[in-house]
Amino acid sequence: MENMRRFETISDYNAFNNNETLHPLVSVVDLSKANPRTGSGMYFGFYTIFLKDVKCGDLVYGRHTYDYQEGTLVFIAPGQIAGIKSTGEVYQPKGYALVFHPDLIHGTSLGKHIQDYSFFGYQSSEALHLSERERKIVLDCFSKIEYELERAIDQHSKKLIVSNIELFLNYCIRFYDRQFITRDNPHKGILERFENLLNEYYQSDKPQTMGLPSVAYCATELNLSANYFGDLVKKETGKTAQEYIQAKIIDVAKEKIFDPSKSVSEISYALGFKYPQHFTRLFKQKVGHSPNEYRMLN
Repeated sequence: MENMRRFETISDYNAFNNNETLHPLVSVVDLSKANPRTGSGMYFGFYTIFLKDVKCGDLVYGRHTYDYQEGTLVFIAPGQIAGIKSTGEVYQPKGYALVFHPDLIHGTSLGKHIQDYSFFGYQSSEALHLSERERKIVLDCFSKIEYELERAIDQHSKKLIVSNIELFLNYCIRFYDRQFITRDNPHKGILERFENLLNEYYQSDKPQTMGLPSVAYCATELNLSANYFGDLVKKETGKTAQEYIQAKIIDVAKEKIFDPSKSVSEISYALGFKYPQHFTRLFKQKVGHSPNEYRMLN
């Protein structure tokens, strides 16, 4: 990405956007204070959440682009790269960014569970689209964090700031659940496409050449990030994507076990297992009997 800018500290990012640094590890950035600029790539060494108030171009995130509409939240984890695709035109940023360094949350409840917020691993095309009511809640959370930043730092500051960030992220989980249910988008029918993908996989020679189907493989084939795909499947079925794949493997295995000409080892290799004992262990765990026992019982 051209014109790459690196932001390792919160103060660097505040300075870039003409915002005062009130705390070295966290900031609510008012993007309207930034100077007009053209598109550029940005590397972030901290957690970054953008709330854009106006459409200002295509957001570039990794190798993907996304038409970035107003009222959209995008989540970026430390070490990721994002930015606005350059068209050569100057635009005025508007909206807000919540940025916080990993050092802020070390040793806190949020620090222990930050990996649970899987939307930090979503692609930008899987951004959170807010209703007006949801947007007001987000801005209220930002306002509470900003209120604490504007006060003199005391023994309560860190706990209150981190608690409000955690509250905000928990609201975002709720909003994403709503989006999974209500948003009319190309992801509709994902389970049917997932099922068809697995059926086609086991009707081909891919198990022998590629091994067991992975969550990452299925997500890529369905043009989704692994995290978003996993969350969609979990929301729809109550199972993880890995559990769904394992259930399909067991269904296919049961059919193959009825062929007495095939040994358990041959069946395990046909399913994509490297080692027969791994197949036997999974089968017994899911069915309650070993493959040979199941064959005898049926």
